[in-house]
Amino acid sequence: MRAFASIIAVTLVTTTVFADVSTTQRRRIQEAATVLKEIHAVPDKDIPQELWNNAVCVIVVPGLKKAAFVIGGEYGKGLMSCRRDGAWSAPIFMQVGKGSWGFQIGAQSIDLVLLVMNERGTQKMLRNKVTLGAEASVAAGPVGRDARAATDAQMKAEILSYSRAQGLFAGINLSGGVVKSADEDNEDLYGAGVVPRDVVLGASIQPPTSAEPFMTALNRAP
Repeated sequence: MRAFASIIAVTLVTTTVFADVSTTQRRRIQEAATVLKEIHAVPDKDIPQELWNNAVCVIVVPGLKKAAFVIGGEYGKGLMSCRRDGAWSAPIFMQVGKGSWGFQIGAQSIDLVLLVMNERGTQKMLRNKVTLGAEASVAAGPVGRDARAATDAQMKAEILSYSRAQGLFAGINLSGGVVKSADEDNEDLYGAGVVPRDVVLGASIQPPTSAEPFMTALNRAP
């Protein structure tokens, strides 16, 4: 009887955790999904299909505002999911801090998409934090239908990075940027004690209901 009561209690706590995902987080999830849908809607200006298919993980950071790096050195936040056995994992929140790169001329807000191209890059992204260009190789990703247009440096990079501003989707060099897990947001999404690495590399944690828009966008991507 006590064991049954404990199971009910855990279930209620888990349900409450998922129900308490903030409005900001829900909006970020929806915006990340929208970014993927919109860039994939224009194949000639999209990530090459071959690169998308070969990516081990993807990180989408929507609406990264220029002002965020002026006031208090804040981070832009987005979602990361990894492929496991042909399917996308439950997502985790990640945050990206500014490096030596800048915004496109006149842009006040950009969307970022990062493709992690191998397991080595994945392991680095899941450290406490990683500096792009110094600890993980990064290159501006090629755009268009054909990945064969990529340079040797792009094909060897652990991370390929893209940005979208004012309707223009293009590769961007994020050297000097810092990427790390957004631990507080992940606790809100999955509960205390859940390790981000276990979410994206394991098979036991399923995407919460609040993450469905992002998962749908990933699975519908070409």
